[in-house]
Amino acid sequence: MKLKIGLLISLVLILIGALWSLCLVQASSELSVLSHSAEMDFPTRLIFDISAQSDVNINDIRLHYQINRTELARITSEIYIEFTPAETVSTEWVWDMRKTGGLPPGSSLDYWWTVADVSGNSIQTSPTEVLISDDRYEWRSLTEGEVTIYWYEGDDSFSSELMATTQDVLARLDEEAGAELENPVSIYIYANSADLRGSMIFPQEWTGGVAFTRYGIVTIGIGANPVDMEWGKRAIAHELTHLVIHQVTLNPYNDLPTWLDEGLAVNAEGELQLYFVNELSKARNDGTLFSVRSLASPFSTDTNESLLSYAQSCELVRFLIDEYGQEKMFELLSTFRQGAGYDEALIRVYGFDMDGLDTRWRTAFEAMAIP
Repeated sequence: MKLKIGLLISLVLILIGALWSLCLVQASSELSVLSHSAEMDFPTRLIFDISAQSDVNINDIRLHYQINRTELARITSEIYIEFTPAETVSTEWVWDMRKTGGLPPGSSLDYWWTVADVSGNSIQTSPTEVLISDDRYEWRSLTEGEVTIYWYEGDDSFSSELMATTQDVLARLDEEAGAELENPVSIYIYANSADLRGSMIFPQEWTGGVAFTRYGIVTIGIGANPVDMEWGKRAIAHELTHLVIHQVTLNPYNDLPTWLDEGLAVNAEGELQLYFVNELSKARNDGTLFSVRSLASPFSTDTNESLLSYAQSCELVRFLIDEYGQEKMFELLSTFRQGAGYDEALIRVYGFDMDGLDTRWRTAFEAMAIP
């Protein structure tokens, strides 16, 4: 008899447990996300909205997002949404990029929501990708290898000529520095500098091209006339080089010295332009050349000093390539990728530090015949 009573009690407890579990499942299922979306008002705002409901008050809504770019650690941003608790909630959060800086066209991010109610139930949406598009223009595209060019004014020959430039630059970087693209690159060609600046947050008036190295994106304003095309080809060479060099040297410890980063970029443009040559000649005659060590830091904003910095950096890079070869240059870039310091990297590869480079370059430069 006692055995039967015990079994009966066990069965009742099991039934109660099952019913309780069912109630919990049913309670959890009462919380749901009705809809959510993200809309870009390029380039200034990204608007996220969500609607959710439950059988009790919803009291916690959070937005999470991850920007898709090259990073050494994946970063998730979490936004706590302010709203009045209720059983049905519709709310939004506006990312004002005028306060944080914008995202380039062609970039993207993944976002998701978590919602909770006062009963402790919670739900999370699946990640959704948002493409950051400049929908002011009807873009066309041309892809060759790892490079895609986007443009909206000009015929097919316009984009083909610019694509030929990008391929020449990539071949030259491989030949002279042993550096190759590791990830795809997108180049957005705006019809002029005004259109380009319209895609940016508080741009400088002189902005003509930008390399977004962590995104693998270049934006440039290039007209279809011969003068603009000549400038544009040099600008593509310069900015594309920054992307390639960034990819092959990314590390968590150090950036490149500015003279190496900018020197490689100017070298990729081809022959030095006359204004660079004039600044070099004047500085040599006046004894006002910069030291290599000073060129490791960001360049001056003074126009003449900046021109000299770029020109001298290019000559430093050319000296290293001509004197010691492409393999040594690639070894230098690889050493920086390992996180070596400026002097340490030079000593490992060439056997001298920045002061030693300064002495050797000046000796070679003084013997050069320039106007």
